[in-house]
Amino acid sequence: MAHPKRKISKTRRDKRRTHYKATTASLTTCNSTGTVHQRHRAYYVDGNLYYNGKLVVEAKAEA
Repeated sequence: MAHPKRKISKTRRDKRRTHYKATTASLTTCNSTGTVHQRHRAYYVDGNLYYNGKLVVEAKAEA
């Protein structure tokens, strides 16, 4: 199993991690429903589940 010969300093470790940045999610507006949602994710509108502008799961009607 690999084992480091010398301790890696905090500065060197943090320099390597400088490129790990949190990015904001890209948002888009649906053509059919007009809601703003994350791209490539399913989203709810009035209890209905949509994906790619198409109804995937319809909300149950309460009796």
